[in-house]
Amino acid sequence: MLYALALLIGIIAGLRAMTAPAAVSWAAYLGWFDISGSALAFMGYRWTPWIFTVLAIVELVTDQLPSTPSRKVPVQFGARIVSGALCGATLGASGGALIGGLLAGIIGAVIGTLGGAAVRGRLAAAFGSDRPAALIEDLVAIAGALIIVVAV
Repeated sequence: MLYALALLIGIIAGLRAMTAPAAVSWAAYLGWFDISGSALAFMGYRWTPWIFTVLAIVELVTDQLPSTPSRKVPVQFGARIVSGALCGATLGASGGALIGGLLAGIIGAVIGTLGGAAVRGRLAAAFGSDRPAALIEDLVAIAGALIIVVAV
């Protein structure tokens, strides 16, 4: 179950790179799972969720801008892989499976990045505009992240 959740949070990171770590760090900070004895204990520190929340809000705003590059360019893709790895590893660390969670998070981030781009492209074509597709993706990422961290 933990590996599945790590994979799913990686998918969320592929959709929105900062939404996943914001949700994971809030859950760790609130004590929904324990990572205090791990190398990723910083994810549950007082300021970590606030920092990731600000970054997530900035990402949600900048994603709406026409000048924002594709999530599939190397820098954007790499950020999503790092985010998926961090979040997957954090969830994995809560159950003593840091490396397995990390790998599942990376795989999920690749799936979320490529799959999210494809689905958003189809939705944008159906709507005749990218904005509704982007907002749906935002809602899926936020709701999905919350459901995943509650399930841990």
